[in-house]
Amino acid sequence: MANSSSSKGWWKKLTTYAALIYFFLIILQIPLFRVPCRAGMCSSPIHVTSSQLIASEIFPVAAVKALLFPGAVTNGLITNMTFPSWDNLLNIYNLTNVKEASAVTDLRRLEVLAGSYFSVAGAIIGVLKPGRMSMFGTLLIIWGLVKEGFLGKPVNTDPAKTVFVYPTMLIALVCAFASVKYDVQKVARGAPARPIARPLQSSSKSKLK
Repeated sequence: MANSSSSKGWWKKLTTYAALIYFFLIILQIPLFRVPCRAGMCSSPIHVTSSQLIASEIFPVAAVKALLFPGAVTNGLITNMTFPSWDNLLNIYNLTNVKEASAVTDLRRLEVLAGSYFSVAGAIIGVLKPGRMSMFGTLLIIWGLVKEGFLGKPVNTDPAKTVFVYPTMLIALVCAFASVKYDVQKVARGAPARPIARPLQSSSKSKLK
């Protein structure tokens, strides 16, 4: 019992830390990939999600800015030690004219778009309750990028506009898998044994007669 409880506690801590690391990777917009989107070139799930949300007007602009602000602050302090303006966030991410941009770019990469939605939602929800949404979103993004890399035929051969995957994607994938809750105690016990069917007493008596 002591070993099972300790292993369960260790696994719970691992899932919690993995969910936190995944949350910071997503919310701080650490570059995971580089892919064309409505805003030009997107390098994080939040950037892809924000460009789609602004274009479709599903969420208020203030909610989208709230998603972008932590990453904008981190990027501004790291690159040139400046604090970004709340009113200038859409200009920083080139989201002012995404409504007029063609939707073909996003439609060609539905896996990346859907995976970005799941990754952002899974990162936020995973802080409170780790689940499988982050893993599902990350796998969708990777599948979309791999599919385009092997099966796609990019028209533009400009290196700055080609699809690229950063090594940080591997960290995100590991954290997404590790953040899934898994009951070690149930696995250790194994599946419950099925009861052996026994003949009813009435049927056995009738056979004796």
